[in-house]
Amino acid sequence: MTWAQLALGFCSGGLIGLLLGLVGGGGSILAVPLLVYVVGVPQPHVAIGTSAVAVAVNAVVGLLNHARAGTVKWRCAVAFAISGGMGALLGSTAGKMVDGQRLIVLFAVLMLAIAALMVLRRDDASVPDVRLSRENAPALIGLGLASGAVSGFFGIGGGFLIVPALIFATGMPILNAVGTSLFAISVFGLATAVNYARSGLVDWGFAGLLIVGGFVGSLAGARAAWRLAARKGVMNAAFAAMIALVAVAMLARELSR
Repeated sequence: MTWAQLALGFCSGGLIGLLLGLVGGGGSILAVPLLVYVVGVPQPHVAIGTSAVAVAVNAVVGLLNHARAGTVKWRCAVAFAISGGMGALLGSTAGKMVDGQRLIVLFAVLMLAIAALMVLRRDDASVPDVRLSRENAPALIGLGLASGAVSGFFGIGGGFLIVPALIFATGMPILNAVGTSLFAISVFGLATAVNYARSGLVDWGFAGLLIVGGFVGSLAGARAAWRLAARKGVMNAAFAAMIALVAVAMLARELSR
């Protein structure tokens, strides 16, 4: 690990944290391309495993803040996370068996889908007193399993999937969905990280840099978000456009090999 890589790893974590603070879910999707194309991690699988560690830690930090604010629906979170954790184990196992270059291509396609979802997503549900019940449990478990599988396969937080899934399954408000999703993201990230670490596919040094840089960046992003709250729609659209451009560049590079 060179000094340049150390600096780039820290700055990459800072950028991810800044974007997460500004626009919320979806920011961690840039961790893998930053590690591969900017920091210079040679193996896509190592980039995914390393990203999963950072995602899990950052989610726990965010979860603590939401838990103190009382926005986490714990029973819904546990039901969603248990099935999703199993999905993450299955997805991460499948991801390790896919060729690295093909995995990057699939990752770029996923990024394009995320960009579209960020533009089209609506968060207008509002059942603030929602609880785990026989009516919503099947949807929570099924969507948790699917979200966890995608999260584990690509080594991402999956907030862009989890938040809409929680809203669809229960009707909870967006604030509760975001807080509840962080519990699931931490479980998914931990399951994926453990699976990759068992195969020696985690660079702990870079993971630490992403975590520290992400913490610093998230503080700056959270402060900026308050000032730019009235322009959140514009920021989401701009971020979605950036994700789409990065995805297109990744596809062009990998398919031209």
